[in-house]
Order: sequence, then C-alpha cells, then structure tokens
Amino acid sequence: MQVTETLNNGLKRQIKVTVPAKDLEAKLMERLSAAKDKVRINGFRPGKVPMQHMRKMYGKSFMAEVVNEILSNSTRSILDDRGEKAAMQPEVSMTEDEKEAENILAGNADFEFSLDYEVLPPIEEKDFSKIKISRLVYDVPESEVDEQVERVADSARTYEPKKGKAEMGDRVTFDYLGKIDGEPFEGGAADDSDLVLGSNQFIPGFEEKMVGVKEGDETTISVTFPEQYPATHLAGKEAAFDIKVKAVAKPGKLEINDDVAKQLGLESAEKLREIVRGQIESQYGGVTRQKAKRQLLDALDAEYKFEAPSKLVEAEFNNIWAQVNADLAQAGRTFEDEETTETEARAEYQRLAERRVRLGLVLADIGDKAGVQVTDEELQRALFEQIRRVPQSQQQQVYEFYRENPQALANIRAPLFEEKVVDHLLGVISVDDQKVTKEALLADDDEETGATEERKPAKKAAKAKAEKADDAGEGEAKKKAAPKKKAAAKDDAE
Repeated sequence: MQVTETLNNGLKRQIKVTVPAKDLEAKLMERLSAAKDKVRINGFRPGKVPMQHMRKMYGKSFMAEVVNEILSNSTRSILDDRGEKAAMQPEVSMTEDEKEAENILAGNADFEFSLDYEVLPPIEEKDFSKIKISRLVYDVPESEVDEQVERVADSARTYEPKKGKAEMGDRVTFDYLGKIDGEPFEGGAADDSDLVLGSNQFIPGFEEKMVGVKEGDETTISVTFPEQYPATHLAGKEAAFDIKVKAVAKPGKLEINDDVAKQLGLESAEKLREIVRGQIESQYGGVTRQKAKRQLLDALDAEYKFEAPSKLVEAEFNNIWAQVNADLAQAGRTFEDEETTETEARAEYQRLAERRVRLGLVLADIGDKAGVQVTDEELQRALFEQIRRVPQSQQQQVYEFYRENPQALANIRAPLFEEKVVDHLLGVISVDDQKVTKEALLADDDEETGATEERKPAKKAAKAKAEKADDAGEGEAKKKAAPKKKAAAKDDAE
C-alpha cells in the first residue's frame, strides 16, 4: 500500500492511497484458498475444486470483499501511522468509471482511492490557576423559606362557606362560557370551576373583575387575551365570559404544622421546611453555577484562539440555525422583529458555532489530560432519566434505540463529561465567592455585563419562546384555550 499526501493546508488533508494489483491478488488468493475446502460445486469433490475454477466462480465477489475490507481497515491505520486524529470520519473518493472498476475486481488494475479529512488542532496547555472568576452567591433568608412554605402548604388550606361578596383570597365556584364575537370558542367553557381570587390562575384582569360577586350572581366579564397567548387564534382577542356564581368561600386559617405536612405526604412540618429550603437553595445554586460556568467559558474562549475544523463548525451551525428558525416560527417572529437581518444573524450564529466547537475541543482535551471519566453508573442514570420523559408505552423502544446506537448514547454522555470537566476546572482556577442579592443573581447577563456569545443572538425570540413555554406549561385548561392557568401555590406544591 502506497500512501501519498496530496494536500496539507491548515487542518485540511488529502491522502492518495494506492493498493497494487499484486497485493490485491495476494489477498484474493488467501480468501479463495480459505474457501476452497468449504464450497460445494457440482462435479467436484470437496477441497478438489481447481483454483482457476474457484476464481472464475467467486473471484469478483471475493475481490469486492477485499476492497471493502481495505477501505474499512486502512483509514484508522493510515491516520495512526501519520500520528493524526481526524475531526470527523474521512470522506472516501474512488473511481466511478465502470470499466476501471471492473478491471480492479478482475485483478487487472491497482486500486486507488483518496481520503479527505480535517485533523484536530493541537491544543496548548495553559496555567488555569491564572483564570479568575467571581461566583455570585445568594444566601437564602429564613423569611423567603417561610414564604415558600406557606405557598406550598396553601394547597392544603381549607375554605368555609361565605355569605356576601367575594374578596381577594376567597374561593369562588362558578360556571363560565367564553365567547368571541358572540360565538363560543373551544376550551372556553367549564362547570363548577374553582378559582382563588388573587392566585393569577386566569388570564390578566379576569380575577379582579370577579371581586364583589356573590352566590347566585349571573354576570358577564370581558377580558383580552395576551398578545403572546399560546393559542394563537385567541392571542390579542377580546372575549366575553358569561358567569354563573354557585358558591363563595373564605379561606380558613393556615397553620404550618405536622398535620398539614402529612396532608402533603411528609412526616412533619420540620421535614417540609427542610425540603423547601433544599429546593430553593438548589434553584439558586443552579443559577450560581450556570453564571460561573459562563464566566469560565468566556475566559477559556479568550485564552484559546485556534482554527476550528470547518466540518465540525458547519455541523454545529446547521444544528443552531435549525433551532433558531424553529424558535422564531414557534414565537411567531421574524429576524426583523429581532432587529436584525437573516444575513447578519447567519454571520453571528456562524461565530457562535465556531466558539462552541473550539470550546468543545478545549474541554475535551482538558478532560482527557485530567483523566475525567463518566462512569457506567452515571451514564445509565442519565439514560433512565431521558427515558423517563417519554410515555411509558414508548420507553422500551427508546431504550433499545440508545442501546443499538452508540452515537445517540454518546450524545447523553457528552454533557455529563462537560459538566465534570467544568467541576474540575472550578477546582483549579481562582474563584472569588461574591455575596449578592437575589435580584443581582437573577439579573439577565445582558444587563450586567453585555451579552456573551452564548446568549447574544435572537434574544427576543428566546424570551418570547420562554414566555410561551411558561404559558403552555401552566395547565391543561389553558392548553385547551380556557381562560385559566395553574395556580401558583399548587404549582409550588407539585
């Protein structure tokens, strides 16, 4: 096998490989000899078939196997011999001329093919102890825990019948029928609906207009659906709801005690408080980590400047671009709404794709050199978490898919590996914990320091998508275009 480099430009390589006809012939004869004692051909005893007849019968098919075997096995060995790692699977090019291909299979011509690929760039080792970031930390006060405990426990609150007008905090039981332009709309009706006034369970303005109703009242409430309402045929429309009040109840006294905790499935009020504090700290801790990670990535981006493999960048850009257009379509927005053009957005996302690929290579290199490993147990746990998100009837099918597709499983492993590398780096860089207020921790980075490359493009579309996702996830009634959404207290309890 003769290997000749025909292109060496930056990361791009092209290799021409020539396998002489005599080498192909030798491999073919080995295969024919191995098959001679196994084949059964009429007129010949086993093992007595002349080699010339064997070649006539099986020569082309066996030669095709030889050629495919060379293509399969030579790529890795050639790269290993050259001390190179390909960024992606090399592209193989060979003759498309039928006559020449026939000559190769007949053993009358050399087999030539070329490999086109990009190599992974060398990554310089850095002194990470010189990297400095500020980790924003928010100490959760007891008052916030108390408030959240009350919101969670509110789902166990009892209500007592009340004669007289409904006030904020009262629960109203009523039937409603929604109409737009005098016509009922799908999902805009319900009987015996319970609404705690002030819970923001219905669309804006509805609950305020319910204040003052009493048992037996029949009235009509007019409100306007939000512009970003998930049911687009209702967004921005004015609707009139015919209301029939069946009962008004006032809230009973809320006491945080063991009995309330047991109604929520916990053994004591102390355990309730412990869980609530843990959840709050976990949520704020997630924000703290995400912002620290973003600072770390920005620092690594500033440290490492090298050419990224164009094929990897192209693949990453295509993924990003598809998601961006899907997000815009879902939000009902255009690039003009984002105060940009498609050309400008493409250029910006191209830079983002290059950054992601470069940082991915850097993190992979750091992790490999540090011996970072994702254990089988961690990977299995993440896989089960992924499977748990699909309907139970499909879970076995999804499990089989991952088991039979190593690349799909690698896509689950990748974020686990990245987070472990980030953990490693956070242990070796200089991290200054900075106590901040809740508002400072939750402030948008765009307002604090200007948008990073990870967040800058299509901010409005992302925000619209987030708002729409929040709305869409607030309850089945809202999904059906009824005026309500899940009560905050119930949401917290869940």
